[in-house]
Amino acid sequence: MKKTTIIVLSVILALIIGAVFLLQNVNFNRLGAEEYYVQINKEGQKNGVTLDSGEKFTTYDYTLLGYNENGEEKTLTFMAMKELRKDAYLRVFVKEEKGVTSYQEVKLDELPDKAKEKLANQP
Repeated sequence: MKKTTIIVLSVILALIIGAVFLLQNVNFNRLGAEEYYVQINKEGQKNGVTLDSGEKFTTYDYTLLGYNENGEEKTLTFMAMKELRKDAYLRVFVKEEKGVTSYQEVKLDELPDKAKEKLANQP
């Protein structure tokens, strides 16, 4: 093989490996999203769902006040596939056109100061 062919094949292989890594490790629901912080301070509204296939499962709807890093408030509504842990803190990812697209539990010390202050003063 010529050197240029080997180089081209190496570049293509590197691009494929990079694409596979990206697809496995990047949550596209979080890209370009605003981040808010909430505390699970009430039970989710339990809903039974039946798919066309007849499979049944339960979801939980939450509507909570969230705060961004500047302490700005927003009412956030989202669904979870399980009941979320009472008093847990979540980082919630919000896209303007889609609403809440993802969330993850965080520790108290991971909250921005202004959001932490607002959450501590919630009723």
